[in-house]
Amino acid sequence: MKTRDYIVMIGVVLIVMMLIIPLPASLLSFLIIMNISIALVILLVTLNVTESLEFSVFPSLLLIMTLFRIALNVSTTRLILTEGNAGRVIEAFGQFVVEGNIIVGLVVFLILIVVQFIVITKGAERVAEVAARFTLDAMPGKQMSIDADMNAGLIDDQEAKRRREKITREADFYGAMDGASKFVKGDAIASMIIVAINLIVGMIIGVAQQGMDLADAAQNFSLLSVGDGIVSQIPALLISTATGIIVTRSSSENNMGKEVSQQLLSYPMMLIIAGAVIFILGLTPIGMLATFPIALLLIISGFVLRSRRKTNEQDLVEKEDQKAEDSFKSPENVLSLLHMDPVEFEFGYALVPLADNTEATEKVQPIHWAVECLIHQTFNGPFPL
Repeated sequence: MKTRDYIVMIGVVLIVMMLIIPLPASLLSFLIIMNISIALVILLVTLNVTESLEFSVFPSLLLIMTLFRIALNVSTTRLILTEGNAGRVIEAFGQFVVEGNIIVGLVVFLILIVVQFIVITKGAERVAEVAARFTLDAMPGKQMSIDADMNAGLIDDQEAKRRREKITREADFYGAMDGASKFVKGDAIASMIIVAINLIVGMIIGVAQQGMDLADAAQNFSLLSVGDGIVSQIPALLISTATGIIVTRSSSENNMGKEVSQQLLSYPMMLIIAGAVIFILGLTPIGMLATFPIALLLIISGFVLRSRRKTNEQDLVEKEDQKAEDSFKSPENVLSLLHMDPVEFEFGYALVPLADNTEATEKVQPIHWAVECLIHQTFNGPFPL
């Protein structure tokens, strides 16, 4: 086994051990930043794949990342309830989001939960379910198409085998994504429960065991609970977005960035109209301060893309004219003026080895004689025996 195989196995074992072994606050902060970094890398990879099967490990990776986030939540809960501190990262996120108002922090956390649970995860789950169903329904037709191409000699047996494996992998992938999306939904529910436990149980521990005032306990544990919830929901939101992107990604020749830029900007006149509408919107009490820069950007971009498209069309027309002129100057091909009836001969795929002189010279002679008879009978009448 290679070193990277051992790294994956050791990583999964360490994640499971995190559920049991207490971690120091400094190490926990490092793992939280690592969690956010890995989630961001996964999102960027899903944006750059051209088809879903290029990232076929995503369902298993989604399970591992969900388990990693749960292990981090358990570790942070243990530190919050025992020490009243969970590291600089959670405290910094809590202070940044709360900004002195606990209610605002809780509302922001609930909004993130709603966006992830109801909007992104629910939609991705439905898309994965429908994609898996349609992929399974289309499998017999795709298999028959592959068999027909192979019998016609268009592809060999190796290419047919590769296409069959791809069809099977597509069905397995979307089926796995249908189940993997349930992990994201369960993670969102678990995050809400963990934040509620940290807030309520933390206040009880702070007042009953640590001798804190109710106001101080509410301030401290609310800040830590909201910080923990935000820290866990940021990578969860990134993973949920990646899940929605990869199940809605259709097969194409380019990545998502190129496809969006080519298709969204392929109608320059629409940008000009949108810019005019935004400019008119600025004449209302909204004001020009926010609308004028956007309108100006849209209008300028529309005119630039429009002029560039006209230039490309003119170049294409000139190339076509030049090609037609070159073909007119070239010597005329007499065969194009002759009317000849096409003659087509079809052979089965099993007869292809008979045409190889190195393998079956004796078997080829009857076929050659039959073909000569058929050609002579087609153009000159019956073949004299």
